[in-house]
Formats: sequence, C-alpha cells, structure tokens
Amino acid sequence: MLTGLAPPTPTSMSTPVSPDLTQARLKRQSDIGLHGGKCDIRDLAAVSPDMLLVSNYSKQCVQLLDCLKGEVVSEVQLQATPWKICLTDRNTAAVQVGDRTIHMIKVKDKTLTKDRELSVSKDVYGLTSSQNSLVVAYQSRPWLAVISMDGKVLHQFGKSGKSQHFKCPAFMCTTPGGSVFISDYGTHTITKVDAQLNILQTFTSPLLQFPRGITAVTEDQILVSSYSKDSLVLLQQSTNTTSTLLGKDDGIKGPYSLTYCSDQNKAYVAASFCTDTIKVYQMS
Repeated sequence: MLTGLAPPTPTSMSTPVSPDLTQARLKRQSDIGLHGGKCDIRDLAAVSPDMLLVSNYSKQCVQLLDCLKGEVVSEVQLQATPWKICLTDRNTAAVQVGDRTIHMIKVKDKTLTKDRELSVSKDVYGLTSSQNSLVVAYQSRPWLAVISMDGKVLHQFGKSGKSQHFKCPAFMCTTPGGSVFISDYGTHTITKVDAQLNILQTFTSPLLQFPRGITAVTEDQILVSSYSKDSLVLLQQSTNTTSTLLGKDDGIKGPYSLTYCSDQNKAYVAASFCTDTIKVYQMS
C-alpha cells in the first residue's frame, strides 16, 4: 500500500508494515537524477515500489521514473506547467496543470496516458485525494474544497470572509484512514481536517518553518519538509510532538516536495525549484 497519498481501494492483499519513525534509522541511498536538459521537479508520487511520478515544470510534462534504472520510461506533454500530483487509485493520478485545471492520467504497464480533465473556479495551491474525491486547496477563499471525480463541489471550507485559518495551504496528504493534512507556509502550521473539511487539529512547532511537502507514513506519523530549516520533520499527532529526522548533514537543503512508499519503506525528496535530483532515504 502506498501512503501519503490517496489510500487505495481495500483488497485482500496484506498491508506492508511501516516502521515507527520514532525508533527507525534513516539511511541515505544513491540519488536519482533526471538527465537530459533543464529540469524543475515540483511534486512526486510513488505509484509502485520502484516507480515515481514526477511533475517536471520546466519541460511541461509528467514523467514516470524507474527508480532502479534511474531513467524516465514514459511521459505525457501537457498544455501548461504541472504542479501538484496525487494518486486517486493505483492506476490513476490527478495532476494540477496551470492554475485551474486538473488532469487525470492513467498509469498502466509503465506507460502514461491522458484521461479526462476537470476545471476549477479558483487558482489551486494543493491537491490530494480522499474517499474517492479530490481535496483541493486554493490560493484564496474558499481555502479548501472537496470535489467529486466529475467536478461537482461537495464541501467547502472558508467560503465566507470570516475564516482566517489559512494563508498559504500549499501541500496536502491523506492518511490510510482518510484524514487530510495540510501544510501552510504562511502560518507555519500543519492542519488536520476530516472528509467534510472540519478542522480536527492544528500543529505548531519551532521546527516547522515554511513547511512545504507533506506525506503520511502511518495514520499517526506525518513527514513534513521544513523548507527554511533544511530538514525533514516527523509529526506524531497522537502525542502532538515534532522531531527532526534529517538535516543538512543528511543532504537535505531547501526541501520542497516529498513522498513515501511503504512497500519499500523509502522517502523520496526533491529540493526547491530547478532541481533534477531526487534524494532517497531508506527507513528501517
């Protein structure tokens, strides 16, 4: 099962056991480089144990990367620059394209193909999937919306001008149980909401400075990139505690986007803007 994204449809498959990051060791693996000209990785999503989806802003495409070979095996060109990516199931990804379009892309037999697209009414900041719907963070009120796969708005948060909870809700992730976590680099906070966008908990910490990428390792443990601290921070919601897992000495600098694959117990991290390198960390 892949965590940190949309939980897949339940099956009879056994679920890999993710490590407890309060006890785990994180060992740096070889970096993965995207070669062949200018590259600007904006987001990542693990689609299988050895395959990553990458939004390449500079080349205006989404690429499927074979992590073992370190090479792109498929890509789709888009009509505008791609930003955020999330999985809606094991074979489908939603990709923010430009400011107000979401492309659905199929992943099958190591090949990417375009599917349908959805239009939204406001500029998108963040994107994730929960309970067969998309959850979108906007750049202005209403800050959050739950959208059905055919584009119908199901729920909204902050529709009135009274809500001041968010400023820049940029990255989002979904836990295996369906809770959504949102990093806000304007308020330096992480917010947990349910499927109807009710705020359940807000987390603050001196370790969370301009938080960006965010991914769920377990239902309780969330990994966050603290951009200005050059670190990856573990948020444990049951104890409301944070701790630094990786820092500059581990190769972390300006961490922007990240994802976690529980099949391999690996975290993949891309730095901010104009990077062609993905850093890999094995958890055990």
